[in-house]
Amino acid sequence: MKLFYSQTSPFVRKALMVAHERGLVSRIELSPTDVWSPETVVPTLNPLGKIPTLVTDDGVTLFDSPVIAEYLDSQGTQGQPLFPAAGPERWRALRQQAIADGICDAAILRRLEGLRPENLRSANWTDRQRQAMTRAIELLEAEADQLQGLTIGTISVMIALAYLDLRWECDHWRQRAPKLAAWFAQASDRESFRLTVPPRG
Repeated sequence: MKLFYSQTSPFVRKALMVAHERGLVSRIELSPTDVWSPETVVPTLNPLGKIPTLVTDDGVTLFDSPVIAEYLDSQGTQGQPLFPAAGPERWRALRQQAIADGICDAAILRRLEGLRPENLRSANWTDRQRQAMTRAIELLEAEADQLQGLTIGTISVMIALAYLDLRWECDHWRQRAPKLAAWFAQASDRESFRLTVPPRG
């Protein structure tokens, strides 16, 4: 398999954590990718021009991260499945994944807006993303007792919180979510989490 990736993408990190947890790292060729470069081949594989993009051994191209993560989970050779079987636990995990992915989406959009020339920035747009991030953290704090075990949901939440530490440390999310912070400190003590830490900067 071939994974087009960037080390700082939280969505790539999700795929990589799944690969580590399910014993697939040795089967994946990593291809560093700058999707903003005119030379990137990603748009020829993924019309959305996004990473992660995975080309399977069968030559099928998969995107985006929830699809890639579930595919990798289905190919796993070690550990327990990260996507629960049909039932309440599966919906809880998928809901947690959606909340976490939404935090990352808003965080990235907010950051990209801040990188635009100052005269082109929209304060309303930036605030909309910040509010979405705040509401999502409040929800996860209220539902911290539901962050149980190792699933695609809990992995996604770990990665989202770590991405806030990377890009939006100034938001001080821990001050507003002490139960979530306590969970994160314990849950993120995993080899797969440590092996996928992105570079700062």
